[in-house]
Amino acid sequence: MAQNNQNGKMSREEAGRKGGEATSKNHDQEFYQEIGSKGGEATAKNHDKDFYQEIGSKGGEATSKSHDREFYQEIGREGGSARGNNDGNDDQDGKMSREEAGRKGGQARSRNRNN
Repeated sequence: MAQNNQNGKMSREEAGRKGGEATSKNHDQEFYQEIGSKGGEATAKNHDKDFYQEIGSKGGEATSKSHDREFYQEIGREGGSARGNNDGNDDQDGKMSREEAGRKGGQARSRNRNN
């Protein structure tokens, strides 16, 4: 727990913690979703493609350290299923199905992590 400053006033850390606790008692999930959405929109206006690529890369690296091959295969399957429920065969235009792309992406990510 944060300690009071020498002058007997609450520290910035303690004030922030108490304010956050009070806010959480007064607002519901919808409130937090709304402010999160607004924050995302503001961030999008202030950052470019490189910013998002960098944070995506950092997030991917952190995730790969805590998950195994099966995790990536499963999310690949789930992602493929969510994107389009087809029979897993190549589309008529010669492109790989989304499910197959997700599966292959999960396998490739897992192989890269193990190397």
